Amino acid sequence: MASRRPGTLPHDTAGRRFTSITGGRAAERPAGEPAEGVRDLRQRAGGAEDPEDQARLWHVVLSVAGRATPLADLRAGLERLAHDHSFFLTARYAEDHAEIRYWEQARDLHDAAAIALRLWGEHKASANLPPWEIVGLEVVDRATYHHRVAEGFGAPPAQPGGVHPY
Repeated sequence: MASRRPGTLPHDTAGRRFTSITGGRAAERPAGEPAEGVRDLRQRAGGAEDPEDQARLWHVVLSVAGRATPLADLRAGLERLAHDHSFFLTARYAEDHAEIRYWEQARDLHDAAAIALRLWGEHKASANLPPWEIVGLEVVDRATYHHRVAEGFGAPPAQPGGVHPY
């Protein structure tokens, strides 16, 4: 459906070392070991990618709006989109706006957001979607999504799965 960046990091990183600080409290560690929360983003020896460089799942909520469209046509278009797009969760719609929730597989937030911003435009013709514009986008990682649900915020829609009117 969408193009992805190759598994390698941008620029020539063969001889460089990248680290990321994830936070958290310090732990007892042997001398010479990196502090807790610091991870090496280099490729592993033997050419295997670091698991952090592989694609992750991102929860996406895409909101679109525009001129009023007949509900039957809009529903049919959203159902075609749901059929064409992997990881589609649900869509809610009214005659002048819609909200689509789905999972996107991407390497990082930047890639997930870029793919989400192209979704409506790329499927306008194939799914016969109205020429609406994107008016909202939320992209959160899987852990954040599940944390929100567990805390009672951002609960799943009342009618999970499929295409439903508001």
